Amino acid sequence: MNRITESKIEEFAIELLEKSGYQYIYGPEIAPDSETPARKSFDDVLLIDRLKSAVGRINPKIPDNAREDAIKQVRRLNSPELIANNEAFHRMLTEGLKVSYQKDGNSRGDLVWLIDFKCPENNDFAVVNQFTVIEDGINKRPDIILFVNGLPLVIIELKNPADEKATIRSAFRQLQTYKQAIPGLFTYNGFMVISDGLEAKTSSLSAGFSRFMTWKSSDGKTEASHLIGQLETLIKGMLNKETLLDLIRHFIVFEKSKKEDKESGIITIETVKKLAAYHQYYAVNRAVESTIRASGHLSKSEFSHAVMESPESYGVPGVKQQSSGDRKGGVVWHTQGSGKSLSMVFYTGKIVLALDNPTIVVITDRNDLDDQLFETFASSKQLLRQEPVQAENREQLKELLKVASGGVVFTTIQKFQPEEGNVYEQLSYRNNIIVIADEAHRTQYGFKAKTIDDKDEEGNVVGKKIVYGFAKYMRDALPNATYLGFTGTPIENTDVNTPAVFGNYVDVYDISQAVNDGATVRIYYESRLAKINLTEEGKKLVSCLDDELEKDDLSETQKAKAKWTQLEALIGSKDRIKQIAQDIVSHFEQRQEVFEGKGMIVSMSRRIAADLYNAIIKIKPEWHSDNLKKGTIKVVMTSASSDGPEIARHHTNKEQRRILAERMKDPEDELKLVVVCDMWLTGFDVPSLHTLYIDKPMKGHNLMQAIARVNRVYKDKPGGLIVDYLGIASDLKKALAFYSASGGKGDPAIAQEQAVQLMLEKIEIVSQMYHGFSYENYFDADTAKKLSIILSAEDHILSLEDGKKRYIDEVTALSKAFSIAIPHEQAMDAKDEVSFFQAVKSRLVKYDSTGTGKTNEEMETVIRQVIDKALVTEEVIDVFDAAGIKKPDISILSEEFLLEVKNMEHKNIALEVLKKLLNDEIRSRIKKNLVQSKSLMEMLEDSIKRYHNKILTAAEVIEELIELSKDIQKMDKEPQEMGLTDFEYAFYTAIAGNDSAREVMGKDKLRELAVVLFEKVKENTSIDWTIKESVKAKLKVIVKRTLRQFGYPPDMQKLATETVLKQAELIAEEITNK
Repeated sequence: MNRITESKIEEFAIELLEKSGYQYIYGPEIAPDSETPARKSFDDVLLIDRLKSAVGRINPKIPDNAREDAIKQVRRLNSPELIANNEAFHRMLTEGLKVSYQKDGNSRGDLVWLIDFKCPENNDFAVVNQFTVIEDGINKRPDIILFVNGLPLVIIELKNPADEKATIRSAFRQLQTYKQAIPGLFTYNGFMVISDGLEAKTSSLSAGFSRFMTWKSSDGKTEASHLIGQLETLIKGMLNKETLLDLIRHFIVFEKSKKEDKESGIITIETVKKLAAYHQYYAVNRAVESTIRASGHLSKSEFSHAVMESPESYGVPGVKQQSSGDRKGGVVWHTQGSGKSLSMVFYTGKIVLALDNPTIVVITDRNDLDDQLFETFASSKQLLRQEPVQAENREQLKELLKVASGGVVFTTIQKFQPEEGNVYEQLSYRNNIIVIADEAHRTQYGFKAKTIDDKDEEGNVVGKKIVYGFAKYMRDALPNATYLGFTGTPIENTDVNTPAVFGNYVDVYDISQAVNDGATVRIYYESRLAKINLTEEGKKLVSCLDDELEKDDLSETQKAKAKWTQLEALIGSKDRIKQIAQDIVSHFEQRQEVFEGKGMIVSMSRRIAADLYNAIIKIKPEWHSDNLKKGTIKVVMTSASSDGPEIARHHTNKEQRRILAERMKDPEDELKLVVVCDMWLTGFDVPSLHTLYIDKPMKGHNLMQAIARVNRVYKDKPGGLIVDYLGIASDLKKALAFYSASGGKGDPAIAQEQAVQLMLEKIEIVSQMYHGFSYENYFDADTAKKLSIILSAEDHILSLEDGKKRYIDEVTALSKAFSIAIPHEQAMDAKDEVSFFQAVKSRLVKYDSTGTGKTNEEMETVIRQVIDKALVTEEVIDVFDAAGIKKPDISILSEEFLLEVKNMEHKNIALEVLKKLLNDEIRSRIKKNLVQSKSLMEMLEDSIKRYHNKILTAAEVIEELIELSKDIQKMDKEPQEMGLTDFEYAFYTAIAGNDSAREVMGKDKLRELAVVLFEKVKENTSIDWTIKESVKAKLKVIVKRTLRQFGYPPDMQKLATETVLKQAELIAEEITNK
């Protein structure tokens, strides 16, 4: 039978890469000890001749000695920090290496390029497998490495799709091991790929597992069919020559952030390397092309790439219909949480090169948004090739824009308001200015004139004046600029301003795609109106509040309008705030019990925010702290001196908000809950945020923006929850209707009832697994009885066909649904039952044969187990004790212990315990004695197989395993009885394993041969002999000759030689150290 194996997947990947134009090289053929070495030693990770040849080809006008100097710089990266080396190399790769040389008697500076980015075919692409690297005596061999011009830019780790334990998560863990063991190889890494052939994901060397993403398109035009393996799609779509080089040059960013140690106060800079996901890559390339078209520049072939499926496929107009030079770059609609800010950074980095150093103006409509986006850009300045600047006032903005070229300028749109009259002065007539607007759909980006009150310096109305939308003033200031908009929510059908300023859609990435790709998580909705009553008058006020009152940009005068004031008074009444505080505290604590993370409360006004804070800390005084860097709850807002002391004490300046933001983003920080009014509702990213409490009237875009705070990916977070205290359900429905009408697919929010329904279905499935087993007594039992019931339940599950795996999978799914459903009444009712199911699952997981004590999926989890308070005591109770089994201190294979196991009441548990212990015991012996361990493992697997096939009962298989344990005990005594060391005995078993050898030679002669073989192997091994083919070949000859000299049966010599060499490899370290 032709089985799928890891090596078959490797061959398949290499074949695909060869078709894409890579040259295949078998690693051992270019190893330092081969006949055609391409490396001087095993710690050499560069193919230096290929590098020299490529550098010469790409930089023909630069003298040899300067090129040699550039290569030395590449090899001289020696920071103790891997990420620092990787960043330094990335800079060399994308910016060129600075060299100087003499020409015509003068010193001249120049750049040496390692890769020809303009002409991909001028580079040397190779795929190498079995490439051994040794660092500090540690020997590792990644599956596949892709070299470009001799530089190892991509590492691919593969697993077997047919082996249920060889998952892509285990491939990820393997790469983490390689990073520790052979960091030299990763210094030059662009990105990493993990795959089992069917599933394939990619990310950077600093990414956690949840940040590894699938590449969904092989041609950039349509999404690949789900019937095609993801590895094939990734190789064709991402690793083709053009895309690979484009990604390396334009789509990798090193983000810097400050981290303060809470104990010492020491501040360190943390660097995270980020790689664009497929939707960001295609959208940015499309936006660059559209900008080149809109600005009237001719497209450069270097920047024209095939791009993702068109907006027209969503039923919305695309930029392709627009004419060249129309100054409208278009709108990129990427749902919130899918990396929009980073896409803006990638776009800016690429357009700067495409348009020969244009001036980029990044516009937002709020100061806090301006700060957040500026921070993202400032921490990615390597890609931008310049320092972004934030305009503090109109004067500075004017200065920054009156330049000949270059610059990345941040400003709020309000700075384009003329101080007098209705015309803003022209700042630049240039046509290489790009204006990027974040949240491009906002009403301020209009042209329309409106009449407003004209006031004197004291605020008295003295007449009326006409003002225009900011789009008009921006056109006055920058008449030839090209405009590109980014938005997380679609443009409304009635919105005429956005298309008039920016044009049509460039690219669409909606909620449905983002959730399917794992770029965001689902959002669930829970109404708490039944718990917190709002009067009928209040409900009417909420529903009929004027649209203008619900927008973010309300002036103080508007806020004073009667309806707003009335509603504020109702929502902020003393009794209601007390009720809400009580409800939020109990709701949040119940959520925290099952779900690690953070929460945010949105209040209608600053007064309500301050009052709510006071009410919460009255219930939970320990949550409060006057120290900005301590405390569980904080209010994030600004205040005016007229607000009074209660509100003023919560006033925060920019630096204080930065500290609070860092605390909120740190999952380990004690700050778990924040109260906000307007701040942090857009563009603020806290992946561990799982619950948003809304107590403020919100609609449309603002509501969509706010709820997206909880949709970020974090570990295995199953979803975010919106808790509604004001009845925003109808507004959510309207937002959804407009979202769908605008071409969006996927629900912005799903009713929590769906999670409850799923939870109930899972409870039903798990309960059915207990058919014939009564666990009802568990809930009222004392601790000893509870522990006993858990053991009986475990025994019951193990007796079912494939029971263990099915049970663990179903309870894991149940736990996820439960963590979203909590604290719904039905979830609270089921809490005890879920707790019991989880307790039994924990037992089964502890006896998982890997010995890790955790399933792979649980290694990175936010879902907490429901703790049965009765099982939490000062002392840890051992489950063996509770079941009345004495826990022996002596060896697990002692007679006493085996008898104990034999007499255990729960036979299935006894079998699991014994199977795990024997498995561990045999594995620990493999190194010491290959032949023996192999036969023991076969015996163990055979017994277990017969048990699964119902040939043996649990009791019968226990008898067999006990006999196997006794065999192990006997084997352990044998070397001593024969007067051999453990190593000599290992060689004895290697040659005495066949009947003809034992008959012809007898035990004594075989014993003598084993001693001689061990001595010969020991004499002829060196430190790195296991990977030196020449030493291996020599050793093979010596072993064969020795076997012949002793008269070993000729027909068995080949097998014996292989076995002896394998055994020698296993104990190589011990042999060479002796």
